Amino acid sequence: MADSPGYVHIVDEVPELDHLDQGPVLVHALEGFLDAGNAGALATKHLLGRSAGRVVASFDIDAFYDYRARRPPMTFSEYRYQDYEPPRLVVRLNHDDLGTPYLLMHGPEPDTHWEAFAVAVRQVVERLRVRLTVAMGAVPMAVPHTRPVMLTNHGTTPDLLIAENLWKGQIRVPASAQALLEMRLGGWGHPAMGFVAHIPHYVAQFDYPSAAATMLESVEVVTGLEWDLTELQRAGEAKLVEIAAQIEESQEVLDVVHGLEQQYDAFHRPQTEGEALPLAEEQELPTGEELGAEFERFLAGLDRRDRPDENE
Repeated sequence: MADSPGYVHIVDEVPELDHLDQGPVLVHALEGFLDAGNAGALATKHLLGRSAGRVVASFDIDAFYDYRARRPPMTFSEYRYQDYEPPRLVVRLNHDDLGTPYLLMHGPEPDTHWEAFAVAVRQVVERLRVRLTVAMGAVPMAVPHTRPVMLTNHGTTPDLLIAENLWKGQIRVPASAQALLEMRLGGWGHPAMGFVAHIPHYVAQFDYPSAAATMLESVEVVTGLEWDLTELQRAGEAKLVEIAAQIEESQEVLDVVHGLEQQYDAFHRPQTEGEALPLAEEQELPTGEELGAEFERFLAGLDRRDRPDENE
């Protein structure tokens, strides 16, 4: 196998994994491109809050990170620099609520050397005998916040899927390090799959905890791991109430959401054989300029709620 010396450092022994008959699961969510609504970041934060674990593998971040594009924060105090927060891309040994060990890879998506990154992850998979790799990601979509979060599941083989995707065709999409990693792992004979949450495009730049909870529920199904997701679910409910209150101030945005609801329901309504898929009802929609102005006002309202008053 190709080697990537210096790109990843793996601990020599992880005794907690020795008693597992089939090897551990590797769950991962990378910060950056594939994280609309911060869904992957919220899911990772929730898992780390339940079990911080210990680092069993670390990647050479200098080989993968573009510091000029994503400058890490640091503090300047009076006359000197201090408290530099370097980016980290690591694999942690964590435990679910039942005490079952699993691996969690998190950190920034590599900016460069994607192929070397995939080879480095392969080393982790083979050294720690990973039986399944599961990715979490999210993309903005034309879906309403008033309906359950939709997921697209994908995998290196059809038997890894837990549901049939609505989308049947082919589409060219921008690549991501996570997507390339899954494809490469499949080519090397390692099972890999993942879930992509569909985030309402009009709130994709804000936290969307409902998507994080839904993704983790699906990860539970395919891995057998278990977590208490109550905190995420409550945060998701609170966010939906906040969005609903803000939307009530704009009839134009309400009309668009109503159209998205009709489209969503049309896709999910059971069809009889030979019946064409119904489309959303035609209606008068505002112009692009009008809609843009309304959404700007709507997002500004959400932004104020997400940012606490500095004077408090």
